[in-house]
Amino acid sequence: MSDTSKCSVRSTCPYCGVGCGVLLKPNAEGGIDVRGDSDHPANEGRLCSKGSALGETVGHETRLLKPRVHGKDTDWDSALDLVAKTFSDTIAEHGPDSVAFYVSGQLLTEDYYVANKLIKGFMGTANIDTNSRLCMASTVAGHKRAFGTDTVPGTYEDLDSADVIVLTGSNLAWCHPVLYQRILATRKKRPDQKLVVIDPRRTASCDLADLHLPLKSGSDVALFNGLLAEIAKRGLVDEAFVQNVNGLEDAVACAESADLSVTGLTDEQLTAFYDLWCSSEKVVTIFSQGVNQSSSGTDKVNSITNCHLATGRIGRVGMGPFSVTGQPNAMGGREVGGLANMLACHLDLENGDHRNAVKSFWCSGDLPEAPGLKAVDMFKAIGEGKIKALWVLHTNPAVSMPDADKVKAAIAGCDFVVVSDITEATDTARLAHVLLPATAWGEKSGTVTNSDRIISRQRAVVTAPGDCMPDWKQLAEVGRRMGFKDAFDYEGPAEIFREYAALSGISGGFGKDFDISGLKNVTDSEYDAMAPARWPISDGKQGGRFFADGKFFTPDGKGRMLPVSWKPPAAKTEPRYPFRLNTGRIRDQWHTMTRTALSPRLSAHLGEPFVEIHPDDAAEKGIGPTSLVEIKTPTGSGIFRAMITDRISKGDVFAPMHWTGENSSAARVDALVPPVTDPISGQPESKASVAQIAPFEAAWYGFAVSQTPIKATSEYWTVAKTYAGYRAELAGLNAPKDWVYQAREIFDLKDADVQTMFDPAKGTARIAFVVDGALKAALFVSRKPVAVMRDYLSNLPGEAAPMVLSGKSPADQPDPGPVLCSCFNVGVNTILTAIETRGLLSVDAIGEALQAGTNCGSCRPEIAALIESVQEKEAAE
Repeated sequence: MSDTSKCSVRSTCPYCGVGCGVLLKPNAEGGIDVRGDSDHPANEGRLCSKGSALGETVGHETRLLKPRVHGKDTDWDSALDLVAKTFSDTIAEHGPDSVAFYVSGQLLTEDYYVANKLIKGFMGTANIDTNSRLCMASTVAGHKRAFGTDTVPGTYEDLDSADVIVLTGSNLAWCHPVLYQRILATRKKRPDQKLVVIDPRRTASCDLADLHLPLKSGSDVALFNGLLAEIAKRGLVDEAFVQNVNGLEDAVACAESADLSVTGLTDEQLTAFYDLWCSSEKVVTIFSQGVNQSSSGTDKVNSITNCHLATGRIGRVGMGPFSVTGQPNAMGGREVGGLANMLACHLDLENGDHRNAVKSFWCSGDLPEAPGLKAVDMFKAIGEGKIKALWVLHTNPAVSMPDADKVKAAIAGCDFVVVSDITEATDTARLAHVLLPATAWGEKSGTVTNSDRIISRQRAVVTAPGDCMPDWKQLAEVGRRMGFKDAFDYEGPAEIFREYAALSGISGGFGKDFDISGLKNVTDSEYDAMAPARWPISDGKQGGRFFADGKFFTPDGKGRMLPVSWKPPAAKTEPRYPFRLNTGRIRDQWHTMTRTALSPRLSAHLGEPFVEIHPDDAAEKGIGPTSLVEIKTPTGSGIFRAMITDRISKGDVFAPMHWTGENSSAARVDALVPPVTDPISGQPESKASVAQIAPFEAAWYGFAVSQTPIKATSEYWTVAKTYAGYRAELAGLNAPKDWVYQAREIFDLKDADVQTMFDPAKGTARIAFVVDGALKAALFVSRKPVAVMRDYLSNLPGEAAPMVLSGKSPADQPDPGPVLCSCFNVGVNTILTAIETRGLLSVDAIGEALQAGTNCGSCRPEIAALIESVQEKEAAE
């Protein structure tokens, strides 16, 4: 390894499943400086905008620092005794299935392992599920059906060697930017490498694609069935390889009956895709949430694996199906059995031999023989009073679960709720009877597994504040207090890891894929120094790929192709709900923003919940570019800012999933998603709700900036962090009689000096509060969406700003405009000025001059769009 990290600590990014290595160094301000680790095989030094801004998210201002019971601080012994006694009493009175854990891909593997061991091995229930159910469960089910185990066949290196890369249901440029940049770097070296994007939306990933297929939502199975039929028609079935595969004949017969018209694609588009795929042996098909989050997600996964199995394009260099995961340890959670239907180490809960082996290893009581409740069913059971004690660890189901309003009510009505988290400021934590303060990224130590099976270390680089405790220790303490002292008498994460590695050897003995028993004897110092390594790690196999040899993990050792048929989304559009609502991620935010919302840099790109609407649909509904839009579905409603764009198809709308009750009044998008699931995987259909849209007719609109938190109460509000404090968008149905009084309430500035500017005829009000000559807060109100220089104003709190009520920057202080490049904080206006005055007409030229687009590269499509808009404007003139 290089010596660039001599003064740094090697760790792993806590965001998506790419698993990027980072170099961490405490700084003089008590924070952490973060750089990419050029020696880590996952990212080779690259970081995305979120990873680059990690240092802005490690402050203590929102941290939970002490255990809290019924809203009051307490000591650890009291809190843990209460948790242990309540779970024990509940089990004794109502049985093991009256309790449940809901856990997270944010947990380290060691945390996950202890949680799974405690509830399945010693509480006697399989009622443990994870937020990975919401993103990866269909992949797990599809892998198990095709391969016998949940095995990712390939590696990231395959992206460097593939001749064709297919992205389906994956906006890789925004959701996994480092992998997307890896592909673009390869394409610079190998311009003949082809990129296909399959997505109903024209996303940033389409920017440099050779082919974009805007298929209709939910029609993936039909598309890949058409490909399988074409493979058979062209004689491309690998006859030698399929001797190791069952189900070919039935799968092909089913595929040949597919109705390709349901995709909405033209014959030319279909032919172009099938020609590319069929004519190139080295094909990697990357898939993610657009495939998984469906009522037929498992079938979608198998429609993809069918094509790779039929052609033998799997497990060899540059080819294979490749699932990319959304969380830093979703893979580790799958490996330890963190889902309700799994045992540890890829062993099967319903297999008696596997249960007995794990029982013997753990020295536990009988393990549950049947799967526990999957996430959607778990929260339904909580709402029905069947589950009476719930422990939630590092996730926010009151926001992220489908039918989120009903889930929130279920949690609020549960007899006993424990939440382990780093903050109390989440929708779910506010419902807890017991809050347990956990250590955060940068403070805790353990392992995570990324999308291509690389196990990496997360390491502590700063001391945890207050009384924060690692999750594994919280769980182990409860286990000991419930009477299972010997089973949970751990000294640290290295001891847990050794136990886990030893158990994986039993899995390997059953012929399973997951085996890291080569690490079962690591010393504490070896664990501390552990370098990234791809599993399996055993005497029998080290890393590498799977299935090229035709050996699978099914009972007969053969792979499986399955006959799968297209099924439409469960919800049907109809006159009352004529639109199809798609949900997903945006570039600079992640999950429910518990971490990313702390970063002013990340909050500057798209700082407000929005809905993408096609121009024709917007015109028909009377929705303008600055309108607020109310979306209603059968399960809920929300208010979002209109983003009118032809990136979305007519009849479709798209809204991001990130906003919560902590930072917006009405944008918890999963409240709009029905609790419909895939019957096999249990994964919700998060991308195909039906909806109606209409303008939100506000009586007034506002924009606010403040040095301190903003306490909005209007029908619509959304708050974002800035370097000077906070900014907010506001709108309401009834204007207050006294705007100065209302502003003092919003900003909690009862005695500050005030400057005002009112125009009753126009319905405008501008109010600024000043203390000791410095601006504390300002509010701008109008009957229409407020037209002011938001990004300029957002930097004024704390400064002398005598002209703040003008809403404009002085002539000698150019407004940089909304941030486009978050990595280097470069605004739209700055880039436009460079294009127009310096003649910079390529993305690379902009990067050389301004740095924009030169780090993670996820803003490059937007820079390209700005260049194109200027060129079109000049051509028109």
